[in-house]
Amino acid sequence: MVTTSGPDRRDTGTAGRKAPVTLREFVDRLPETPHFRVEVVNGRVIVSPLSSPRHSWIVALLVEAFLPAARTRGWRVWPGLEVCASWSGEPLVPDFAVGPRDAPRWGEREVLSDGLVLVAEVVSAAGAREDREDKPHVYARGGVPLLLVVDPETEPGSVTLHGDLAYGRYQTVTTVEMGDKLLIPPPIDVTLDTAILLDA
Repeated sequence: MVTTSGPDRRDTGTAGRKAPVTLREFVDRLPETPHFRVEVVNGRVIVSPLSSPRHSWIVALLVEAFLPAARTRGWRVWPGLEVCASWSGEPLVPDFAVGPRDAPRWGEREVLSDGLVLVAEVVSAAGAREDREDKPHVYARGGVPLLLVVDPETEPGSVTLHGDLAYGRYQTVTTVEMGDKLLIPPPIDVTLDTAILLDA
């Protein structure tokens, strides 16, 4: 496993310290936020409350759906994983991630984005723009091969897969209505029956 040195966000002392120069430095100096998630998305610090029951249940269903494929390959499945964007060093917290157990780390708490195989975001009403429009660009630039966006806020609900990563962009975007089947290509290579998400 590769570990890159990263800051300890719990260090909130300010004596003799200069003001933060980057958003990363600003976020790293925030106190612990156990009831919120803090991310930097397209130059904005986003502070969000923890998930609603429906949101959390969708994440649990994704874990259940991807866990067999992950176990077969010796990978890990992480809900709410702290991620460091490889190209910018900025923090992200996808709702769900899949990657090898020895994916490169940034410090003790974060996995580097280009060490992951797939991340997923579940769209919430408050963060719809970030999840639908901004994060696909952020994850593509961060080298994540596959991005799954589950959108229960549309009518009907939808599931979108961004894939074929090349030159920092996803070349294909496939959207299905929630309830249909969606092929998740290699290296995961499973068919996701999105009907399981209708239960949410």
